[in-house]
Amino acid sequence: MKYSIVIPCYRSSATISKVVTMTMQEMTGKEIEFILVNDCSPDEGKTYHAIKVLSEKYTNVIAVDLAKNAGQHNAVMAGLNYAQGDYIIAMDDDMQTHPSQIHKLLAEVEQGYDIVYAYYPQKKHSWYRNIGSAINFWTVRKLIGKPKDLKTSSFWVIKRFVRDYVIQYKNAYSYIQGLFLRTTRNIKSVPVEHFERESGTSNYTFKALIKLWSNVIGFSVVPLRLAAILGGTFSFVGIFGAVFIIIRKILFHVTVEGWTSLMVAICFFSGIILFFMGLIGEYIGRMFLANNNQPQYVVRSVSGCTWEEK
Repeated sequence: MKYSIVIPCYRSSATISKVVTMTMQEMTGKEIEFILVNDCSPDEGKTYHAIKVLSEKYTNVIAVDLAKNAGQHNAVMAGLNYAQGDYIIAMDDDMQTHPSQIHKLLAEVEQGYDIVYAYYPQKKHSWYRNIGSAINFWTVRKLIGKPKDLKTSSFWVIKRFVRDYVIQYKNAYSYIQGLFLRTTRNIKSVPVEHFERESGTSNYTFKALIKLWSNVIGFSVVPLRLAAILGGTFSFVGIFGAVFIIIRKILFHVTVEGWTSLMVAICFFSGIILFFMGLIGEYIGRMFLANNNQPQYVVRSVSGCTWEEK
């Protein structure tokens, strides 16, 4: 049985060597490979140098250098394209997804599950990351039908056939969880310990989290259906209100006043219209970029070789 470990790397020159070394120790006796993907880290080449040194030191380490920042999910997609194992494991580069917890995931996937996610009963993230995770959990469940009891993270293991299906997706707006749910529902969540970061702070800003979350719209038409439902509801309310005012005028000769309330209503409904126009525009824009073959990622160089090349 072969195991591929995919790690997207971003400003991780101080930690990645320890991640690789400890993972090797945890998986002693197993045939493993590492695919380390440098997501164009803005650190003067330190991260790529670190993973390239590892690829030269160990024959089972592949260092992939991306030419521009593609985002965590696209960097994982790049790594999946090089992974050749029967099981593929994804980890972070900061020691929060700790190598000591891998055996918990492998024990479950060997019970017959296609995908096993790690989740953290107690997270070591900042408060806004935890709030964002809670919002993301609820919205993803509503938008793409994620099972209510399924808890997810960036620490997971999948079988080879899942990887083979997922890498067929070539759109620039990747959302790993959406791709997994398209593939299978034979998924398990396993509680693991969440460790403190070894170095630095999270590279996810609030803006980056919003950008990542927005990728879910590429896997759901629920927002468009919501627009149609709200449009129909407001139209019905408007027609009902107009009929009510006309009847009131005829029967009671009441002159309706209320310029302020009228302006408020106009501004509110104009905002709703513009919001959904923007939403529809986002769908159309992403379709346009996909038709123009916007790349998911661009590989500058690769150091090391896969099992198939050996």
